[in-house]
Amino acid sequence: MRTLLIVALALLAACSQQPTRVSDSGPVWVPTEKDGAPADILDPNSIADAVPQPEVIRLAGNSNPYTVLGKTYRLVDDHRGFTQRGVASWYGTKFHGQRTANGEVYSLYDMTAAHRSLPIPVYVRVKNLDNGREAVVRVNDRGPFHEDRIIDLSYAAAVKLGFAEKGTAPVEIEVIDTDNIGSKDRAPDAQYYLQVAAFSQLTSAQQLEASLSSGLPYPVMVASQQSAERAIHRVRIGPLPDYPSVQAAKQALRSRWTGEPSLIVDERR
Repeated sequence: MRTLLIVALALLAACSQQPTRVSDSGPVWVPTEKDGAPADILDPNSIADAVPQPEVIRLAGNSNPYTVLGKTYRLVDDHRGFTQRGVASWYGTKFHGQRTANGEVYSLYDMTAAHRSLPIPVYVRVKNLDNGREAVVRVNDRGPFHEDRIIDLSYAAAVKLGFAEKGTAPVEIEVIDTDNIGSKDRAPDAQYYLQVAAFSQLTSAQQLEASLSSGLPYPVMVASQQSAERAIHRVRIGPLPDYPSVQAAKQALRSRWTGEPSLIVDERR
């Protein structure tokens, strides 16, 4: 699937191969157990899109050409206006916490994706052709290395698009021009939150809230959601006024928490 991990399908049975390294494209890990979804239930209506912004395309993750499992791939010459139709899949718990092609840490709760030929990073709008749902993701990984699929999405993105249980879906993808972001992609009056963790027990969430509040110069809160089946208590940092504040809070959090937070955007339109 990605430069780090190859998956046969989102919820496919395990591959029996051992980890393999490919010289010019970084490590390629073949899983020895199947992938899956996390224990906590995500509400697709509360999952925020990735927020498109101008980013520098660096060398990390952008070897061109690169080879994976004996096959050579090339990046597109010009990604502006790039569109593509095909099948999307997703990856989850097996890869959570692993490094992506550009060295970032994969979080199944983030709105990210893997693509074989787009530069890293770019932002892509994905439309599920089965149900019309749309999502914006940030490409930060390589894959899927299966010719019948064009993009590999995070678990959160698959939930938002409505195909997490199915495993795959026909999609159309379109690269977003971050040099000229329109109102469709920008949230001018948004507030940002970093979601650190989610608990079924309120006391556990409150303990983490107290620990983070004592060491961070940012507001920390517990956002509780009660359904007919269960309660979920999410520990969040925020509200944060802008994306630079998000990055600064993320950096400060690293000294207090080993996990990778997910970005939540509250759009006030």
